[in-house]
Amino acid sequence: MPEIDPITGLPKELGVWESITKETQIIEIKRIKKKFGKISTLIEGINKKEVNIKDLGKKLKSKFACGGTVKDDKIELQGDHAEKVKQELVKMGFNPESIKIQ
Repeated sequence: MPEIDPITGLPKELGVWESITKETQIIEIKRIKKKFGKISTLIEGINKKEVNIKDLGKKLKSKFACGGTVKDDKIELQGDHAEKVKQELVKMGFNPESIKIQ
């Protein structure tokens, strides 16, 4: 017998809870200047209780072949990847209207 999600009342195999939470989050993507004029991409606003932020950071670093870190509920990627990050987040199921690039 499949496990039932206590929040939605649906079987856990459907996994609709994470897709619903992805659509409601407001995400900000910022370009920041670091030491020696290096540019980094900072992704904020992802709720770590609803989405596995470490796994998301790992996927983005792998996709763009860059270094980075996940700390304080923020994902930081080395390099200027703002536009590509937005496209990738939309592919992963996040709402394109809720993603802001600054």
